[in-house]
Amino acid sequence: MSDQRVCAVIPAAGSGTRLGLGIPKILVEVADGVTVWHLLHRRLSPWVEHVHVVVSPAGELPFRRLAAAEIERGAVSVSVQERPKGMGDAIFGAAAHWEGYDRILVVWGDQVNLSSETVRQVVHARSAGLTLPLVPMPDPYVEYELDGPVLTGVRMSREGDLCRPGGLSDVGVFCLGTDALPEAWEGYLAGAEPGAATGEVNFLPFLPYLSRVRGRPVTVVPVSDPDEARGINTPDDLDFARRAFQRCPD
Repeated sequence: MSDQRVCAVIPAAGSGTRLGLGIPKILVEVADGVTVWHLLHRRLSPWVEHVHVVVSPAGELPFRRLAAAEIERGAVSVSVQERPKGMGDAIFGAAAHWEGYDRILVVWGDQVNLSSETVRQVVHARSAGLTLPLVPMPDPYVEYELDGPVLTGVRMSREGDLCRPGGLSDVGVFCLGTDALPEAWEGYLAGAEPGAATGEVNFLPFLPYLSRVRGRPVTVVPVSDPDEARGINTPDDLDFARRAFQRCPD
């Protein structure tokens, strides 16, 4: 464990529409009796003190049943995002659950290919600013632009931005120091523009705001395997995750 207390925060209030299964992606089975949640918890729990999961109203009861043992012993907590207003709203709406920790490790709720080693390296970086595990991608969905320790921008193809071949992409993991973090989010919201395509105030542009405007230095953790960036957004992604689990169930 790091000498700083870390809470993992998993926004998992989406409905997994593109998968066509009618359930939140965190509940999807990767193998018989093994869900995305089981794999995420397995890879996070050695390195963090607590895990907080944000679910939708419809997903609350199924998730509480799935994680009942961890919730009962206090290792996991749950809150509900009443309306789907984006990842940032989910994370900061749950601030009461993580403000008492030194850092939060935000992890998307479908990052089934994330490795425990990447989590370890990010947590052990011990940065109170912003730590990003990044990997070069031949066709990145999101691209991060850096100038030394400053994150200058984020390109998002879902909002119509052009991401360049070979650009640095995230693996759905972001580690942030909690000191004055909710206040920084409110400052960001005051001037944030909704995305051109989604109409949402996105979480990812908050990261360059933290770096450029709030002066938080960025620590990059290099990731060599681009498969770690692959969540389960489509049936093909789920098939890939299931094959990967069969090859390496750990």
